[in-house]
Amino acid sequence: MKAPEGFETTLRVVPMPRDTNHVGTIFGGYIMSLVDQAAFAHAQRVQPRRWVTRAVDTLQFHAPVRTGDIVTLFTKTEREGTTSLSVRVRVESENHEDLRTQLVTEGVVTMVCIDRAGHPIPWKAPRA
Repeated sequence: MKAPEGFETTLRVVPMPRDTNHVGTIFGGYIMSLVDQAAFAHAQRVQPRRWVTRAVDTLQFHAPVRTGDIVTLFTKTEREGTTSLSVRVRVESENHEDLRTQLVTEGVVTMVCIDRAGHPIPWKAPRA
């Protein structure tokens, strides 16, 4: 699956039966966890630092994911702050039977760079 313009491929996973909810589709919390992981991986590539999640904007689910579908998470930098980095994460799934691709969700995750004590620090400064 090719990354949408301006995005890079960050994660690809195949959800398993243990990741399903009570109606037989992939649990939304599982997808949300992947979004958080993709945002961290993106921030870590931008600047190898200690990053934590500060906020996630609205994640609206547009389509279900089924067991065996390939889920791909694409990321791009949305905004750079002094201590934070906002990462746009786009989630698409590819049907394992007919290879149809659909948008699952998209949102912005704000990651904050912290020191060893957990305090926000400028992330572009030289490493201590």
